[in-house]
Amino acid sequence: MSKFFATMDKIKHAYDWTDRIVMIACKLLLIADILITSYAVAGRMFNQYIPFLKDPAWSEEVVLTCMSYMAVLSAALAIRRCSHIRMTAFDKYLPKRVIKFLDILSDIAVLSLGLIMLFVGWRYATTIGSRGTYVSMPWLSRFWMYFPVPLAGFAMIIFELESLYNHLKSFFVKEEEKA
Repeated sequence: MSKFFATMDKIKHAYDWTDRIVMIACKLLLIADILITSYAVAGRMFNQYIPFLKDPAWSEEVVLTCMSYMAVLSAALAIRRCSHIRMTAFDKYLPKRVIKFLDILSDIAVLSLGLIMLFVGWRYATTIGSRGTYVSMPWLSRFWMYFPVPLAGFAMIIFELESLYNHLKSFFVKEEEKA
């Protein structure tokens, strides 16, 4: 069984690669959000002093779309880092194997949520989203407003598969064998 886990550990770089891509996307979205918001605020405040500086009509919709991407993608990143809020107050009273089992059960539930986000979110993005447009940008489909949900679902699935694998591995590989 340890040979199986040693072989599977070789794909860890794919999880790291996905993590880096999602993190870079979140950073770029945050930078775009800050720049657009700063420009919009400056356009509202200083329009009377600097006439060429105007608040673009599309700024609010783009900022909200960027925020929705960041919110769901950062939630997927939290899965990878095991930093979601979790009730641990009673962990010291439970046997370690029960805690591992509960972690696996939690992984399965979150994996199910990721699958629902991927498939149902994609359906919404391609049906409801593709029918509408942004108010200030009628040439741009609202698909991009709904797309963060299936995108985050995909990232959640990848990170949950890694988490599930690590929790299952902890049942079969002893601590001293891991190092």
